[in-house]
Amino acid sequence: MAKALVVYGSTTGNTEIAATRIADILQQSGVTVTVKNVIDAKVKEIGNGYDITLLGVSTWGDDSIEFQEDFEPFYEQLDEARVEGRKVALFGCGDSSYEFFCGAVDELEAKMQSLEAIIVNTPLRIDGSPDDADADIVAWARNVSELI
Repeated sequence: MAKALVVYGSTTGNTEIAATRIADILQQSGVTVTVKNVIDAKVKEIGNGYDITLLGVSTWGDDSIEFQEDFEPFYEQLDEARVEGRKVALFGCGDSSYEFFCGAVDELEAKMQSLEAIIVNTPLRIDGSPDDADADIVAWARNVSELI
């Protein structure tokens, strides 16, 4: 049975809701899932005993891209992770009225590419409430489960 680690950073709760929904869909697809708030996760867990790691982050900032505050230290330590050749999937919440809609997801994607991780599909960018994007979340999570 495939194993997945879902790590998320959430301030308003939207990214946590999305992470939980994604984990539910993966479990329904037969994947064993561990969900962790980024403050309880270590970068060395990425791929360590897991077939895939899903990273979820919200984006803040009007004038520049800002990671969710708990996620930023994790992001800064990603160079220490051994992600080369390991499967990852990325998702995040944002607000399309801001210039850098889901910019933290873009930054995370660039970092994973530079570290030669295998990004299994197009990152999921959720505009506003995950409740309003449930169909997109379900479709994306099902696609991830097929790519593990």
